[in-house]
Amino acid sequence: MALDRWIAFVILCVALAYGYAAYFTMDQLLPPFMQRNPIWPSTFPKILAVLAVLTSLVILLGLEKPSADAAEKKPDIDYRRLADYHLGQAVLLLGLMVAYALTLRPLGFLLATTGFLSLGAIALGERKIYILIPVAVIATGVVWYLVQVVLGIFLRPLPWFM
Repeated sequence: MALDRWIAFVILCVALAYGYAAYFTMDQLLPPFMQRNPIWPSTFPKILAVLAVLTSLVILLGLEKPSADAAEKKPDIDYRRLADYHLGQAVLLLGLMVAYALTLRPLGFLLATTGFLSLGAIALGERKIYILIPVAVIATGVVWYLVQVVLGIFLRPLPWFM
């Protein structure tokens, strides 16, 4: 079985477990006044689980494959040639994600997110720093404003000592 089908099988198993939790365990503790609402806290997880199951089944059953002449081509990802791909960039990006999660509280949202976006873009090959830094700062500021002001969820914007 091809690598994409193995990944789809793993996603199918996770989606089935997630769907079971969404359909059978999340709604039991709802207070009576919320049980009459048309949208429950489990509505989005239920939709997400169904879409993930359908998508992974499409890949597992091969319904996304084009015509027979295209099937003769080599697959997009060959797991036997992983050394030919840019694994260093992927591992570096994963390390940056871990570092971002660890520095989010001490550095604050604005500095940690701007740093992650900038360093992540540099790791992926972006070289125009004069464009990269303003875009990262603006994107971070917009997300912070939406979460803090519009949604009303507190995010510490600056480091703990400020």
